[in-house]
Amino acid sequence: MDHVFLSDRGKVRQHNEDSVGFFQNNAGILAIVADGMGGHLAGDVASQMTISTFKTLWEEEPAINGPGEAENWLLQKVAEVNKAVYEHSVSHPECQGMGTTIVTALVTKTYATIGHIGDSRCYLLNNSGFNQITQDHSLVNELVKSGQISKEDAEHHPRKNVLLRALGTEQNVDLDLKTIEMDDNDLLLLCSDGLSNKVTDDILEKELSQSDDLTKTAHELVRLANDNGGEDNISLIMLKKTAHKLGEDSC
Repeated sequence: MDHVFLSDRGKVRQHNEDSVGFFQNNAGILAIVADGMGGHLAGDVASQMTISTFKTLWEEEPAINGPGEAENWLLQKVAEVNKAVYEHSVSHPECQGMGTTIVTALVTKTYATIGHIGDSRCYLLNNSGFNQITQDHSLVNELVKSGQISKEDAEHHPRKNVLLRALGTEQNVDLDLKTIEMDDNDLLLLCSDGLSNKVTDDILEKELSQSDDLTKTAHELVRLANDNGGEDNISLIMLKKTAHKLGEDSC
């Protein structure tokens, strides 16, 4: 599995409240993008706690046997991480109200289980085209889904950044899950809204479709987001399934 991960402060923010994690063991790959929020530097705390806790949990996992186990693992571990972040915010006044979005992919040789909370996104590029796998847990997305505003109106809505769900802000949180097959040359993009708000789906598809160097493409996407304003932190992970070769592990 070819991969690259990148996080950039952007052109406006003084601090980077995003965190990314890419962890690999015998069970497969766990990739995470977390976009923190709340309080002075508390967003950093929430996103970093999320990544570091998942790292520990993944290191302790010996095996994942099938999509059902993958989904159950994410459900259970997200609940544990949510509890840890929430309890930290309650016991540390300077972190009160902190939380983070999360989009994660648990990837094996044949499938990927995607989990998300908030408006960080997962996209899939494959033979069927380029599609957004996740649905934002945001006010404007609910307005779009109910037909009250158009998708075009949502791009410039004054309450675009209002989230309806985040990890760590409440004692319990719901995780959306989806498992997809992974074929050779399929490419996953996980990103914070610092990228998806500044680079259109058409441009994302174009850049990913012509990519033969994931690292070069990642830096180009960050450059495009910054050239379009860079008001937010910009984070992404790309994973591309490589063709299996005899005697080699396809991941």
